[in-house]
Amino acid sequence: MTLPFIIDVTIGLVFIYLILSLLASEVQELITTVLQWRAVHLKKSIEILIAGNVHQSEEDSIVELVNDLYDHPLIKSVNQEAKGFLTILPRKLIWFISTLPVKLSLSGKKRTNSIFGYIKNSLGETNGAKRSAPSYIPADTFATTLMETLGIPQLVEKLTESRLINFAHQQFHSMQSILIKLREQTYNSDESVQKFLDNIDQDFKQLEYEFQIIITDYQKDKADLVTSINRMARSLDKFIEIFELDIPDNPLISKTLQRLKLFRKDIFDDIEATICLQGLRPNINEVVQLINVGSTIHQEFINEFKDKDSEAYQTFQYLCQKLETFSKKLPPSVIENMATLAKRAQLKAKSTEDGVNILRQEIAATFDNSMERASGVYRRNAKGVALLIGISIAIIANADTFHIVSILSKDAAIRTAIVNNAGQVVQSNSVNSPDEIKRLQKETNSLLEEITLPIGWNKLNLEQQLSSTLDPKNSTLFNSYLTMLFGWLISGVAISMGAPFWFELIGKVVNVRNSGKPPKSSVKAEDEDK
Repeated sequence: MTLPFIIDVTIGLVFIYLILSLLASEVQELITTVLQWRAVHLKKSIEILIAGNVHQSEEDSIVELVNDLYDHPLIKSVNQEAKGFLTILPRKLIWFISTLPVKLSLSGKKRTNSIFGYIKNSLGETNGAKRSAPSYIPADTFATTLMETLGIPQLVEKLTESRLINFAHQQFHSMQSILIKLREQTYNSDESVQKFLDNIDQDFKQLEYEFQIIITDYQKDKADLVTSINRMARSLDKFIEIFELDIPDNPLISKTLQRLKLFRKDIFDDIEATICLQGLRPNINEVVQLINVGSTIHQEFINEFKDKDSEAYQTFQYLCQKLETFSKKLPPSVIENMATLAKRAQLKAKSTEDGVNILRQEIAATFDNSMERASGVYRRNAKGVALLIGISIAIIANADTFHIVSILSKDAAIRTAIVNNAGQVVQSNSVNSPDEIKRLQKETNSLLEEITLPIGWNKLNLEQQLSSTLDPKNSTLFNSYLTMLFGWLISGVAISMGAPFWFELIGKVVNVRNSGKPPKSSVKAEDEDK
């Protein structure tokens, strides 16, 4: 038995494995598409990520939250579905088939639940069950969707708005106290002083109106926080200039002017310091903790807004009501996980905007890490399915490895035909993309019409496998059946290894064979010597 002979038999065996592996890949892809394994596995992985563990991932609150995520426009845009009657008709059949395993394996309420959630209108009413979902979600899309579903950006806006309103009212009341004290001190003053105070009251009402305009513009997103406070400072500067312009000769009024100037300097000279000291930019950890209704931080925020008649309290009260309703549906594990990520984000953040962006990045990184583990689980499950498909194909095709090797060893014509065609296929193809795999499938299918492979349930193969006789009294028949069984198992395992593996291997073997073949000139010289 020479080395070229062994290589040719190996090429023949590997080429048959390659053909059957291509068939197995096509079958597995069909099953994966019909049952939507990738989409189902992705949704289950997200439920585990949100819950923190497998056991809690089936809780109604977790499933409902993930369904809300899947109902977000960003994730809905990832799941592209074709339209048209001819396209929808086969998809409906696939959707129906994909629901059968769920309905057969579950009972009770879970049996009627939708795998991917429900379609809802603008009022939140359910219009029907979702039939499909994306098989892949980008990490940034998931992070943005989760933050918007939890309402974190809205929390930042509302909390900043409430604190800005509270800040404006506090400063206004502080200035009002200064003016009230002045009027009390000059109660019995002359007419010019009283007239001045009346004019100042009108100017102060104008200042109050301007403060209200500034807050309204901020609420309508016409100005940011720094611009709004700068506008308050300019309005106060104008009021002080008017105050100083018509000031009468009175020591009490002069002292009041100095108080107003000191007040303006203390509050508005350093805008960033004021924003920091007044907590006008809430840090991301505070915002996330605010979701946890009943927590210490949440109670501190409630105590911060004491005046129940103020606009700031009403704005914050509306926010609290929304949070209380939302937190009842929110699983505790989500709050804990988000709080952990928020603390990490706060250590790196320099502002609220930085905190929100860093938190989004932390969520995206956590999602990527979780999906890597989920991909490993999916590959292991897919490998198990591939093994079952491989063994099934080996039995259905009667691909007995021992029989294949035996025929390739004995039949030079079949061996030569397979080896030659295998070399052509390897040289003209690759398996670096799905399109190239499909082209390889077409070429191998056309080759099967020209080559008779030693597989199948035909009479000749069976006689060769079963010791040339099908007589039940033959003592060697049991051993032949046992050999067939082990041959199928070996073929099944080989098929499950996948077409790319066998294509790469056959390419290497063909290269070894070609490099080991002697040049034609040397062959002719040897023939002449003989």
